[in-house]
Amino acid sequence: MGSKNTQPPHVGVPETNQAGFSTTVTDTTLSEALIVLRKRKLVLIIAVLLGLAYGIYKAESQPKLYEAYGRIQVRSGSSNEYRVSAATTYGGDPGTKLLSEIEIIKSDSLMLSVCREMDLANNADFLEQKSRPEPRATLEDGETRQDTVHRLQSNLHITIVAKTDIIRISYSSLNAKLSADIVNKVISDYVQRSYQVRYESSQRASVWLSGTLEGLKQEVEASQEQMMDMQRRLGILGFDPNHNQISASIDDLAKAAGGAKLARIIAEARYRVVSGMDPNTMEGTIELTPGTAPGELTQLRSQLAATKANYATMESSLGPNHPQSKALKATIDEYTKEIDAEQNRLIVQAKQFYVVAKANEDQTTAALETEKTDAYKLRDQLVEYTLRQREYEANRTLYDSLKSRLRTASVQSGLESLDVDVVDQALPPAEPVLRPQSTVIITALVFALLAGIVVAFLMESLDTGLRSIAEIESITELPSLAIIPRARRSSVDQAATLSTAQRNVGILTQPKSQFAEAFRSLRTSLLLSSTGQPPKFIVLTSATPSEGKTTAASNLAAILAQRDTRVLLIDGDLRRPNIHHRFGLNGKIGLTTVLTGATKLEETVQRVPEVPNLDILPSGPVPPFPTEMLSSGAMETILKRCGELYDYIVIDSPPILSVTDGVILARQADAVVLVVRHGKSSKHVVRRARDLLLRSGAAITGIVLNAVDLNSPEYYGYYGYSGYSYSSVDSDSWESQTAAEGDHTNAGETKR
Repeated sequence: MGSKNTQPPHVGVPETNQAGFSTTVTDTTLSEALIVLRKRKLVLIIAVLLGLAYGIYKAESQPKLYEAYGRIQVRSGSSNEYRVSAATTYGGDPGTKLLSEIEIIKSDSLMLSVCREMDLANNADFLEQKSRPEPRATLEDGETRQDTVHRLQSNLHITIVAKTDIIRISYSSLNAKLSADIVNKVISDYVQRSYQVRYESSQRASVWLSGTLEGLKQEVEASQEQMMDMQRRLGILGFDPNHNQISASIDDLAKAAGGAKLARIIAEARYRVVSGMDPNTMEGTIELTPGTAPGELTQLRSQLAATKANYATMESSLGPNHPQSKALKATIDEYTKEIDAEQNRLIVQAKQFYVVAKANEDQTTAALETEKTDAYKLRDQLVEYTLRQREYEANRTLYDSLKSRLRTASVQSGLESLDVDVVDQALPPAEPVLRPQSTVIITALVFALLAGIVVAFLMESLDTGLRSIAEIESITELPSLAIIPRARRSSVDQAATLSTAQRNVGILTQPKSQFAEAFRSLRTSLLLSSTGQPPKFIVLTSATPSEGKTTAASNLAAILAQRDTRVLLIDGDLRRPNIHHRFGLNGKIGLTTVLTGATKLEETVQRVPEVPNLDILPSGPVPPFPTEMLSSGAMETILKRCGELYDYIVIDSPPILSVTDGVILARQADAVVLVVRHGKSSKHVVRRARDLLLRSGAAITGIVLNAVDLNSPEYYGYYGYSGYSYSSVDSDSWESQTAAEGDHTNAGETKR
């Protein structure tokens, strides 16, 4: 009997992965996209047929449109050199300018002007109607205006002729003359608008410049008057601020101060020398009077010397008392007094010269300092004068420039109309323009095919059914044990000669088919899923009913019995039993009668003649409490006994999400196989069933994808080796083993 661990046994997978298996979904590749398209080929076929029908209809019913065209040249104009500013020129990328002009041509204002002048709101040919609308439509109505302008814009085509500055304007309608008239009217209104807008722009510039010049002229006059006042106040001669009275006075005073200082130094030196020297040597040492020699003092000294000489002669000859001697004595005294008086006068004179020189120096220095103070004030005023002068020059320059531009604007306003030239006037076309029918049909087919591809991928994304084995492995994180193809039903004549077991168990009648090979693959996967020994108790279950778990259990039991092993197939679905119907057995006794003790296991087990080593334990009568019976101790005892008698026990259990019976049986098993039907089971249902089994502690071995259409794109060529020649025992027919059937039967009875 299987283990009852509270944690699920990790069967056939690494211990590090508790979920059992982990896979990574590969990125969508081109081959996978082709698989989706091949699977949804019906959608593509319908889309192509609809596109073909629509293309043929459009090709046959396309209207006969007459397309008239005209061409204009948009160039910079001869007035470019007279423009007021660079912003209005055609400088920069010419292509950008042409694109701007195209947007102007298609503007709502220009289109509305054309509609109003041609009364297109009441033109039956323009509206593609048989008669004019009644009552008469008016463009004052918002809806009418919007519809008319939009219709005109949608049928008007404007393009740039490559590598030129020529614009091509065309219009398509049901009337040839109307098409030409609309194109010519659009060109005419555009030329008129271009001239008018540029003329009004130049006029606005002229008016603005005139108003600006008046104010600017007053500013120039005011700044000039202020500058002249500053010149008069500063004493500036002409326009040279370096020639002024204060600067000249400072230069003169600086020279006078230097001369006064030098004179004072000389006078002071003379006075000090004269006042301190020997009076007898005074006349020979220094110039007493500036610019003159000391002649008078020298003369007095000479006369005194001569008189003294006479007196000495007289005194020696006549005696001192002689009247002549006395007279000479008096003369000598008089000369001495005059010399002393002259010496004192010279000293006083030197002092006076020094005092005068000192006073002159002081006054000159004071005047110089006063002039320097005035010069500092003048410097600040000169700065202000410079600013006034610059302001005046800037205003005068701006005034002269704007006055020149004003004259230019008056010339420019008359030359702007030369920017647009009409190259070709539109003429009524002789024949309508029709698109080639092949182009219309091919275009419709291409768009229909693209729409079909989008719908196919949309349906694929909205389809919750599990079809890809990689997707199922990603959802469940469980390994795939096998892919079971859809079984082929036997023909009516062949079914009449087959037994019930052969009709319901496909491997009995088609041992070399893809169906049988898939169950051999399942058997191999199960036997190799665990290390040490293969699982003995195998439970097959599903998330929901009708996923093919009973078919899978029956064929798996038959494949296991094909070996030299004894296999028991137990119908564990006590609510809706079906195993005994598949093999044509008696369902009145079975598992429920064994659990209740009404029959014994050896007496209840039924044999299948077509499969010698396979025994069947049907469900028996439907009990009132199947869950309690499956979870009872008697069930454990029966399973233990079965494990002693048989090599493998395959149990068919109820769906996991419908009842809890399958979870109970899964806990008793060594290997649990989750059967998923191709295209039926949804993602969240399968994931929910997987989670229930994991939480119950069941040993989930893997999943089996059942009822796969091998012709579907996902599995195209999956069993491409089916024609390979088998040489193993499993590939032999059941008839080849008839000789050994008796030995197997006797061995089975001995074991019982």
